[in-house]
Amino acid sequence: MPHTIGRAGDIVAILFGDPLTSPPSLDRNNKILWVARRIDAASDLHISAQRMDGTAAVGDPVEQSVQGGPGPSTIDLPAAGCWRLTLTWGGRTDRLDLEYIQPAAPSG
Repeated sequence: MPHTIGRAGDIVAILFGDPLTSPPSLDRNNKILWVARRIDAASDLHISAQRMDGTAAVGDPVEQSVQGGPGPSTIDLPAAGCWRLTLTWGGRTDRLDLEYIQPAAPSG
């Protein structure tokens, strides 16, 4: 199963919607299952996403949240590219990068 592990090893993004697309595909979701190593206190999972070009930030950050903490979600981001996510939940923080691609044009 395609997945990305956070830099601190505290969270994993399991990509059920691989590849992730922006804009979102019409026939499937950008579904991500967030699995935390530990959850010390119940809280939402807060996501701050910043598109990157190498080490340079591009555009404004995007804020999203997953109610109830790590678990299933659909995370749509506004442009294709590499996105650096900072994730916070229950007093924990981890970071990881996810790639969103532009969906293929419909054939026909």
